[in-house]
Amino acid sequence: MHKLLVLYPHPTDPEAFKAHYEGTHLPLAAKLPGMLDHRYTFEVHAEPESPYFALFEADFPDAATMAAALASPEGQAVQADVPNYATGGAVVLDYPVLTR
Repeated sequence: MHKLLVLYPHPTDPEAFKAHYEGTHLPLAAKLPGMLDHRYTFEVHAEPESPYFALFEADFPDAATMAAALASPEGQAVQADVPNYATGGAVVLDYPVLTR
């Protein structure tokens, strides 16, 4: 399995971020081809304070499927939408899931 993780620093308008994210961005992300599952939260905690406001996590069977999804028209639409709500930017990570 391969994970995509997007960390969102605090936006200038948290309520506008949430409204756009849930109403527009997540429906776009749900259309990513080959994605097995996804989840998100606006409750990112760390001590003493989290630098992140929200996170998104998606599961893909492998890195090639994830890369193809991000390069697809659906993936391009998702990426093009980010500046519409993420005024704090976004940190995008991906990694293979290792198990014992």
